Amino acid sequence: MSTTFRIRALDPGYLDTVRARGKDDFGNDVVVMTNVDAGGTPLRCCLREAAVGEKVVLIAHRAAPIGGPYVEVGPIFIHAERCAGYETTRSYPHGFRQRQLVFRAYDARGRQVENRIAEGGAAAEGVIDGLLSKPEVAYLHARNVLAGCFMFTVERGP
Repeated sequence: MSTTFRIRALDPGYLDTVRARGKDDFGNDVVVMTNVDAGGTPLRCCLREAAVGEKVVLIAHRAAPIGGPYVEVGPIFIHAERCAGYETTRSYPHGFRQRQLVFRAYDARGRQVENRIAEGGAAAEGVIDGLLSKPEVAYLHARNVLAGCFMFTVERGP
């Protein structure tokens, strides 16, 4: 049985607040830099890799919607200025299809239920389907396999 899912990037309003404040939620200065790494700067605002020469910002972010022992804070890249965001929420991010990711499944209390690694887009969709088919799973976090950095949230979708 196939589940319907929705991909959620970071909220543009939240990111606007961080940029305007000049500090992330953990007191780190928002420092604009020019991306020099082709294929190594995944943007969490629009879910694609930053192009060489694009202006980006590295901030600390807490992805978990509720507290608890599994809450993590980690580094994420966003555009230095507001972008269009991620608009195709009912499909897997094309800009991340080549990435190996770990999907962490959480219950409604924010406790990890299961973790699975996916090699890329088609495999990731199967992993998402399998995890969201479990009734105890409330949402998933996609994370970088090596660094553990948060990439995006996956929820059951309409």
